[in-house]
Amino acid sequence: MLDAELIAARERRGGEAPRVLDVGGGSGVLAVPLAVEGCAVTVVEPSPNALATLHRRAQEAGVADRITAVQGDSDALDQLVAPAAADLVLAHGLLEVVDDPKATVAALVGVVAPGGALSVLVANRFAAVLHRAISGRLVDARKLLDDPAGVLGGAGEALLRRFDTESLRALLADTDLAVELIQGQGVVSDLVTGSVLEVSAGAPDALAELELAAAVTPALRDIATRLHAIARR
Repeated sequence: MLDAELIAARERRGGEAPRVLDVGGGSGVLAVPLAVEGCAVTVVEPSPNALATLHRRAQEAGVADRITAVQGDSDALDQLVAPAAADLVLAHGLLEVVDDPKATVAALVGVVAPGGALSVLVANRFAAVLHRAISGRLVDARKLLDDPAGVLGGAGEALLRRFDTESLRALLADTDLAVELIQGQGVVSDLVTGSVLEVSAGAPDALAELELAAAVTPALRDIATRLHAIARR
């Protein structure tokens, strides 16, 4: 999906490098591979330690000249990045941890270039319910099910919220971007053990095909570990 976005962006820019903005991009797990593929990537990240790791990874991959690292928070995005500056804006694992997701989405939308897209990846509340139930944490599963924000609270909870398909769609629909897609990620692939993949040489390919189909099947998408949305200007 993101590959298609980058191809389209390159075409819109007459062959020039697509401009990618990775907000909360951390140590460059996405940024470095994108730069290797020829993108010009800006990473906005509050952690200086993560940015140091990003710099090291970029140097090792030989793409330090294609990555711009900016230390800052998403709530100050309009002060860090020019309006409509990015062909593809990534917010992967971001909306679960910001103080005000609505304000963050508004800031993200503001930096999407005409024809560009916002890619959002979030933790799925219903998947968290199922995973805890399967592991025997039934009380926690019930708490997650009862809480519309999908949070447990307490010292061990790293996320401020989780989403379901409708809450994610509603958050993105309240902008001037058009929501083109909401699909699952980790629908079946996060449930299949390594021993299953060792049964036959074709098992990994079969799993990949099953995952692609399940990702866009509503009943299965809605219990995926993560939800991936694309919204376009």
